Amino acid sequence: MKNIILLLALVFTLSCSSSTGEEQSSGYDIVVYGGTSGGIAAAVQASRMGKKVLLIEPSNHIGGLTTGGLGQTDIGNKQAIGGIAREFYTNIRTHYNDPANWKWQEPSAYMDGGQTRTVEGEPTMWTFEPSAAMKVYEQMIAKEKIELVINKKLNRESGVTMNGASISQIEMQDGTVYTGKVFIDATYEGDLMAAAGVSYHVGREANNVYNETYNGVQLLDGHQFPEGIDPYVKKGDPTSGLLWGITDDELKEQGSGDDLVQTYNFRICLTTNQDNMVPITEPDNYDPARYELLLRLLEALPDRRKLNNHFIWSHMPNEKTDINNRGAFSTDMIGMSHAYPEASYREREAIVKEHEDYTKGLLYFYASDPRVPAELREEMKTWGYPKDEYTSNGNWSPQLYVREVRRMIGEYVMTQANCVGEEVISDPVGLAAYTMDSHNCQRIVVDGMVKNEGNVEVGGFPPYPISYRSIVPKKDQVTNLLVPVALSASHIAFGSIRMEPVFMVLGQSAATAAALAIDNSQTVQAVNYDALKKQLLEDGQRLNP
Repeated sequence: MKNIILLLALVFTLSCSSSTGEEQSSGYDIVVYGGTSGGIAAAVQASRMGKKVLLIEPSNHIGGLTTGGLGQTDIGNKQAIGGIAREFYTNIRTHYNDPANWKWQEPSAYMDGGQTRTVEGEPTMWTFEPSAAMKVYEQMIAKEKIELVINKKLNRESGVTMNGASISQIEMQDGTVYTGKVFIDATYEGDLMAAAGVSYHVGREANNVYNETYNGVQLLDGHQFPEGIDPYVKKGDPTSGLLWGITDDELKEQGSGDDLVQTYNFRICLTTNQDNMVPITEPDNYDPARYELLLRLLEALPDRRKLNNHFIWSHMPNEKTDINNRGAFSTDMIGMSHAYPEASYREREAIVKEHEDYTKGLLYFYASDPRVPAELREEMKTWGYPKDEYTSNGNWSPQLYVREVRRMIGEYVMTQANCVGEEVISDPVGLAAYTMDSHNCQRIVVDGMVKNEGNVEVGGFPPYPISYRSIVPKKDQVTNLLVPVALSASHIAFGSIRMEPVFMVLGQSAATAAALAIDNSQTVQAVNYDALKKQLLEDGQRLNP
């Protein structure tokens, strides 16, 4: 507890530092920008390798989606996860082995399920409350020599100083300057990477770019509207305009490329415990017109009268949930994420707020609108926001699920061929083990009916290795930067790789490579792979399927 208190005091002190522009921090060996799950794992590993490490989080929230509501871990094959990531899930198990952490439910009354069900005797646990994940991360950080600063945003326009192909320092919006020998961009957005001039891609490549079949435009059946749903404000009348959330864009050729990114949402934490509940009430900017299309869907599906028919409703410890998108109209705010990758900080904040208003409005609509079937209304009324989660953010997650933003074009691009085992790399730094998964990208009119486009869910393949070269920029661009989150992958391959435990794995591997580069006075591209592999295996990483 003493270490945690000291850590929090440090965070507070650093986050409240002067914004005069005159602050100059001493230099670091490794600077990690982004306190996501991958960033925390990178900082922990850098510390364990004896490096002076700085972890910078642009917001006031560390842990990314792992502490932001994604409590049912998406991974597919848990045996693919090793190292610090597995240590985290082992620590989660230790947390819940303490009876004091079961305040709202008896441990025997809780049963996890689905892909992350914990088998008897397993030392890890893969489902957890956001607050539990935060506590575990804080404990892991407190055990290391990690300098953590929060609320420090990179000056994306001119904040990266280059010395040839090497980053020498980065400057925050408030003028604070940090120097380092090697930098790691662990943000979901790839902001440091982009500001440093590294090549990247936004959107979906055409299938012919990397000889793929599931990239680009995909009009498929998953999370799709049934036939016959009218898209117009007045049914049958195109002159009345389109219902909210539907665009007038035309359907492009199957497999063609565009600049659209898969949709974002919030992973929602609710509870049924009356003693720990904040009621669902009318949110800011509530507009029931946003949900007219939902009413038409409910009308077309009269037998679907359970919330789990319309949301992925995963139960977490202490009578809480991790809720995700399910079906044609759910928590995904389809088509509203495309501006986010290149948006300014203020514009991103507005996009996040729009998603929050939409999502809270959706819950309120289900609970209150008399046009919603009574069974669904009454079930939703039994749920509310947990009083003990996100206590500094109005009991709502501060982390939007930005499933895909920028993706680096690095030394090697991971593609569909890697996912399905048709192409196997020789320099693995971790394993991916999830379906090629893209959420819908747009909601359009096809043959006079509303349709979602972009959903892909293709699996059935075993875990596969991720190349070291996919987290390294091209050597003629930046030589002291690693990118373990916004890594080099096609849209559809990234859909498989982009899982929180994999980001932790890659963050650890990136920090290991950074330390070796420093020790040997090398560029990150010149790191000896055999030496890197040896260290990764010694530290518990799993590199072979």
